[in-house]
Amino acid sequence: MPDRRNLVILTGAGISAESGVPTFRADDGLWMGHRIEDVATPEAFARDPALVQDFYNKRRRHLPTVHPNAAHHALADLAARWQGDFLLVTQNVDDLHDRAHAATPPAPGFELIHMHGELLKASCTRTGRVCDWPGDLAVDEASPHHPQGRLRPHIVWFGEMPLQMDRIEAALARCDLFVSIGTSGAVYPAAGFVELARFAGARTVEINLEPTAGRRRFDEGLCGPATEIVPAFVESLQT
Repeated sequence: MPDRRNLVILTGAGISAESGVPTFRADDGLWMGHRIEDVATPEAFARDPALVQDFYNKRRRHLPTVHPNAAHHALADLAARWQGDFLLVTQNVDDLHDRAHAATPPAPGFELIHMHGELLKASCTRTGRVCDWPGDLAVDEASPHHPQGRLRPHIVWFGEMPLQMDRIEAALARCDLFVSIGTSGAVYPAAGFVELARFAGARTVEINLEPTAGRRRFDEGLCGPATEIVPAFVESLQT
């Protein structure tokens, strides 16, 4: 195990794809049969809340059928052993990281941020307050937080600001190792994380099924399935 230092890891759809979590299909522009504009924007929710709620209800029901894979468990093992600060930022709205870390409790310096929200939570349209919500959301689900509010999926839609950006940027500004796993590196602000880490003097590593367009911005690139590459990389950090 290396000396105490600050670690930031970003994970994207590629880490959960091997668990069977559906991903956006760039070849046909569809996401589980829908255009993103129809199910993942505030305008879509205002226009057709029934379609949007049904889309996320189906994704929520699918979660119990998928399980953390070797990559999730490797990161959980790293979090349990890491002797410095470790911020794990995920773009995924599933709970696979949460389940992996529940099975292997992390060390005190660990923190997990779901920057794009969580499927198993809902938020009030009036107050923004968040509550656990493991079941279906009705079209006009009343909010417990405001008499005129209703509940929407606790998901950051296109056009909305990702969550806890101040906390993420602060960690990047003092990290000395940044790792990007299973993300295209094409969507900002997450695509800019590597630049913030490089400015801080961090070592930067990209792990992906194949090199991304942003590979040249990283010091190192490792290609292959996350379930194979991530455990091996974690092992290299712990020896």
